Amino acid sequence: MTGVQGLGLALAYLIGAIPIGFIVGLLMGTDVRRIGSGNIGATNVLRALGPRIGLPVFLADVLKGVAGVAIGRAFGMDGWLLSMCALFVVLGHCYSVFMGFKGGKGVASSLGTVIMLEPAAAAIALGFFLLAVLPTRLVSLGSIVGAVVLPVAFYALNAHGPEAVVPLAAMSLIVIGRHHENIERLLKGEEHRFGSPKRTEPGDGPAEEA
Repeated sequence: MTGVQGLGLALAYLIGAIPIGFIVGLLMGTDVRRIGSGNIGATNVLRALGPRIGLPVFLADVLKGVAGVAIGRAFGMDGWLLSMCALFVVLGHCYSVFMGFKGGKGVASSLGTVIMLEPAAAAIALGFFLLAVLPTRLVSLGSIVGAVVLPVAFYALNAHGPEAVVPLAAMSLIVIGRHHENIERLLKGEEHRFGSPKRTEPGDGPAEEA
């Protein structure tokens, strides 16, 4: 790895670390950390501010992933190094230096990176996400299923060589790990279903979050 490529990884992290949901919430007069799960990701912004704000935040988080990988390409990276850019974007999103190394859960940013790396793998993961969410309305379950499928699809498509799947597998593990509270609620049958009445008031405790 050259110094220039190392700079590319650093920039990918910093792009991922931009807390878009938090910034947009403040601009709208709301600290999303005090709503629902307290997460700054798009799902909690959707809960706090509605789809008119939440959906653009989701798209912006996807674009962070797109931009991080695009920077890697501009810095001459390919193969496993380009996958490392994807990993660094998600690390930035989940553990933002601007938020005291806290952040979102990395679903949208992961999707953006894989759209750039291998669109077919992103489509397969998104398909499994929908297969899990549509009958259950459990967004967290779909996010976990999508994270599991993503590196498998990437490897099956032989995209960028077998070694390139390792950073993506690490990225998926981070996303799954960030859903540990959701996993506990899923196992207890207590996870909130999308569109169901809220069980808690803002700030009263965690709710379903992707």
